[in-house]
Amino acid sequence: MTIDEQQRLADSPWHRWAPIGQTLDASHVAGGPVPSIRSLELLPLDQMLVPERPRAGETDPSECVACKPSEHTIWANDAWGVRAGFATPGLPFVAALAPREHVLLEDAPIEVLAEMGPVLQRLSNAVKQIPGVARCHFMRWNDGSAHLHLWAYARPEGMMQGRGAILPYWEQVMPAMPEDMAREHIEIVAQAMLKSGDGAYYPER
Repeated sequence: MTIDEQQRLADSPWHRWAPIGQTLDASHVAGGPVPSIRSLELLPLDQMLVPERPRAGETDPSECVACKPSEHTIWANDAWGVRAGFATPGLPFVAALAPREHVLLEDAPIEVLAEMGPVLQRLSNAVKQIPGVARCHFMRWNDGSAHLHLWAYARPEGMMQGRGAILPYWEQVMPAMPEDMAREHIEIVAQAMLKSGDGAYYPER
């Protein structure tokens, strides 16, 4: 690995313990509590460099994509918005949920955080209005964008191999559903969100 002039090796008791450069045994992951993977081979564990490269919108908030109006907004209120339809998914529904204000989890106003719970509840209930959907999974990584956001994934009924953290991997390998079906699912979620309380269903321009 090439170390940038502005970076150095991360150092902590954990980093000094970590098996850097080793290829770890991932054979136990293949079986797992929910068999989904026949085999898994990880790359050798890379050196960990700091400072990390900035996320999108971290050094210049004006470049934050999540702050800009989007035609993919399917619902929003004063504090939060839901966007879907970036690409045609293989799962019944995939969306991003984010505050309209440029904040991180670490510095979000308490009023914004207080509203997150009800919005998550409403979105989960709305996603389960799609025929054949059993659960709505929420994931947060926050490694790509310096703007608080969560992802919503619809798990199909009966898809036991999609339980838990494996569901986003299935999304990556599933073929895209028909576009008219994807649009219908977005409409179902948007209308269900609209009927469940405040906010508006509209594509931002």
